[in-house]
Amino acid sequence: QVQLVESGGGLVQAGGSLRLSCAASGRTSSRAVGWFRQAPRKEREFVARINSSGGYTYYADSVKGRFTISRDNAKNMVYLQMSSLESEDTAVYYCAAARGSRGGPSPDDYDYWGQGTQVTVSS
Repeated sequence: QVQLVESGGGLVQAGGSLRLSCAASGRTSSRAVGWFRQAPRKEREFVARINSSGGYTYYADSVKGRFTISRDNAKNMVYLQMSSLESEDTAVYYCAAARGSRGGPSPDDYDYWGQGTQVTVSS
C-alpha cells in the first residue's frame, strides 16, 4: 500500500521558482514516480517522471529545461524543482507512483496518486 502527499505549492510571480515535494508512505523505491498537472477545465497532463533508481528522467516538452525531477529513496521523497515559471504552469500538481520501475507519460501506468497541490503563477 502506497500513499502520497504533495506539498510546496503556492503563489509565485512569473519567472520565479518553486519546489514541490511528494512524501510517500510505504515503499516507493522500486517504482517510477511521475508528476502530472491539471488546470481547470483541462485534461490531466504529464509533466515529468523518474525511474526507480533515479538514473533516468523524462520531461514533457513544455517544461523541459525549466523543471527538474529528483528523488531520495532513503527518505521516500520525490521532488519537482520548477524554475522560470510561466502563467501556463498554473495547475494542480499531482505525484503518482507507477506500477513498475519505469512508467511512461500515460496516467494509466500509475497506481497511486496524491491529492495534489496548487501552483498559481501570476503574470
